Amino acid sequence: MVEHLTSPSNPTLKRLRSLHEKKFRRADGRFLAEGLRIVAEALEAGIVPEVLVFGAESARHPLVERLVAATEGGGGSAIETNADILGKLTGKDNPQAVVGVFRQNPTPLARLDRSTAKIWIVCQSLKDPGNLGTILRTGDAVGAGGVILLDESCDPYSTEAVRASMGAIFTQSLTITDGPTFFNWLRSKPGGFVAGAALTGAVDYRSVTYPAPTFVLMGNEQAGLPESYANQCDALVKLPMLGKADSLNVAVATAVLLYEVLGQHAAHPRAQLPNIA
Repeated sequence: MVEHLTSPSNPTLKRLRSLHEKKFRRADGRFLAEGLRIVAEALEAGIVPEVLVFGAESARHPLVERLVAATEGGGGSAIETNADILGKLTGKDNPQAVVGVFRQNPTPLARLDRSTAKIWIVCQSLKDPGNLGTILRTGDAVGAGGVILLDESCDPYSTEAVRASMGAIFTQSLTITDGPTFFNWLRSKPGGFVAGAALTGAVDYRSVTYPAPTFVLMGNEQAGLPESYANQCDALVKLPMLGKADSLNVAVATAVLLYEVLGQHAAHPRAQLPNIA
């Protein structure tokens, strides 16, 4: 049964608003996804919101009706409200018509199966949630297995990261760990070529052969890769910079590297992932 809530002081709505803050997301274990398209992407990926909040003017939209049915069918709650409440929930003057509340579901590193994809993305101390969301979106585009976040990276479940991912938060595996644990896991089994983006000691990214599975390792936006991490890479690569800028935005650089790896794998379609069971 759809609930009708119109009071901004309603405790349910106040609790949902708190998910804009990292400490409350961490305590609650859930996050917000704003917009009909992103919530629909989750449903297409087989992920149903625990709570669906939608505006009264959108109630008859076929996709909203489908989302309501799926939410209630999955044991969740569907809440109809007005534009003013949606604005308070999202913090926007012109809010999206739909907000979904989803359970955070990161994949533990020990359960990650590297043999399921030829490309993986690893980000170390990434700070900008917009960059992270864009990297997730690019990972989906190239068929990457997922994104592994190392050390003190930004929260992938922040509203900004989720929005920038354009639904890829639901299609990409997401793992949160630290650098030493990642490298220990990586070297515990055969199979896993690490290409680290760097400036010092690096070669042109097009001159390297990328066997599958390739882990593309990107460093912090300002500091780049720590030397200790760079020393553990199988190859250090860089993009040629022909203008005055000395580097690209990390999300753009990640996309360039990923498509080079994808192109090489596509050129050798018979290349098999190693048996690492």
